[in-house]
Amino acid sequence: MGIHIQRALVSGQPALLCPSGWPSSLSSSSSSRTASASSSPWAGAGAGAGAGVGTTKPNAIIIPVLAKDFTRRRRTGTSISPLHALPLSKEEEEEEEEDNALLFSSSGTVGIDLILLALPAVLGQAIDPMAQLMETAYIGKLGALELASAGIGVAIFNILSKIFNIPLLSIATSFVAEDISKNATKHSTSGKLQLPSVSSALVLAAAIGTIEALALFLGSGLFLKLMGVSPASPMYASARLFLSLRALGAPANVIMLAVQGIFRGFKDTKTPVLFIGLGNLSAVALLPLLIYGFKLGITGAAISTVASQYIIAILLMWSLSKRAVLLPPKMDQLEFGGYLKSGGMLLGRTLSILLTMTIGTSMAARQGPTAMAAHQICLQVWLAVSLLADALAVSAQALIASSYAILDYKRVQKVAMYSLQIGLASGLALAVGLYISFGSIAKLFTNDPQVLAVVSSCALFVCASQPVNALAFIFDGLHYGVSDFDYVAQATIVVGVISSLVLLYAPRVFGLAGVWAGLTTLMGLRMAAGILRLLWKSGPWSFLHEEPETKAQPLAS
Repeated sequence: MGIHIQRALVSGQPALLCPSGWPSSLSSSSSSRTASASSSPWAGAGAGAGAGVGTTKPNAIIIPVLAKDFTRRRRTGTSISPLHALPLSKEEEEEEEEDNALLFSSSGTVGIDLILLALPAVLGQAIDPMAQLMETAYIGKLGALELASAGIGVAIFNILSKIFNIPLLSIATSFVAEDISKNATKHSTSGKLQLPSVSSALVLAAAIGTIEALALFLGSGLFLKLMGVSPASPMYASARLFLSLRALGAPANVIMLAVQGIFRGFKDTKTPVLFIGLGNLSAVALLPLLIYGFKLGITGAAISTVASQYIIAILLMWSLSKRAVLLPPKMDQLEFGGYLKSGGMLLGRTLSILLTMTIGTSMAARQGPTAMAAHQICLQVWLAVSLLADALAVSAQALIASSYAILDYKRVQKVAMYSLQIGLASGLALAVGLYISFGSIAKLFTNDPQVLAVVSSCALFVCASQPVNALAFIFDGLHYGVSDFDYVAQATIVVGVISSLVLLYAPRVFGLAGVWAGLTTLMGLRMAAGILRLLWKSGPWSFLHEEPETKAQPLAS
């Protein structure tokens, strides 16, 4: 008997591969399909959630329905009957192909998807620190006073940016990926995607950036006093001018980060790298021209950085405008609730980590200048090598968010498994590589034998913690992918409190090694919190603990 395929939704679950003898009424209109199916003697093959193997017509084979069919019909408003044959027109097939391109990358394998997303993300995250190092090198040639003044200004700007901008970046990635999977619609005339998550992120970014700019510009003197720079200090005037100028770039900086998060939600990490690279190239050209050519000193450095931020933001917005509608026709279509709720929780998480790291730096400084110099070297290496794990976490977040939104738990599980495997392998490789080369790396920063001796005493912590760091970052990415922001925030706050207590007391006994014991505790507890959430039988990962459904087998004729 010949067999032909009829796509069907049975209680939102399987489709049927039916014998060619299926009643011809199934090929008629939607309403007649439903009526015929319900009256057919074979309708019991899957008409109810409890349909068993014994009710299946011989040669009828149960196959899983693709989530994209359900998603497409939910978006277009097509009614779904208990047994609804779904032949696709040419236009629907083209739309289905577009949906596939959005939902799943063309590589088709999770491991390749992760790597293809992670590699550009690593490069993108490395560009900005490299640009800051170049800026520091140019300013350093002006003198110690100028370098110290700019350093204070950059520190204040970065702290404020991390507190408010990083939560928006993380949330935008998940929300946009979910929106594309569930609610993506196209504009009637332009054909661009209309996504409330995109428009909401951009409006929030503009608002946050404006507030940051006003706070930094008007409160520059207050921030400097909080950092211990009084008006009597020789650094005060130049640092205040530098910070006030950098404040003008805050709106562009926030929008730039938000758009990066949006592109990650599109599972595109290449476009941001291209435009971030172009923007930083402009800064490389402007820095010597303004600092030395026009003799503007650190003022020229601030202007060049602000200019590059606006160049990057404009290029990213231009590229995004070709894919999606930036602003909806009506402001009431914006959805701020999820951003504000999740952002508030992640704000607490960011503050907890910053406070813990600040305590660690403070305790290292109390050990003396030699210990502080060694700590700074170890910390910079520690943070630099974490870029790979962070990029893997971002990639896993985007892939999981798009799959979790359409209840594709099997793919979510695969992404999580591959991410953790790759993270552990890369962490072990980094640990071995750092252990072998740490002495040579440290000599790139200093030739002081006393500092190098202290660095070697802490190298074991830096190296041994790499697998733990990698898994901690990736667990955060997994939980962000399922929008479990509340748990991540609450767990990190608890972890931060415990780690801060270790940092306050361990250095008094073990010196700088105690500081690194505290930082290792921070990452170890973050990893443990990530594992614990996966083990919970309730919450977003509960599907990991569900009994697998019994698969229907074809009966012998």
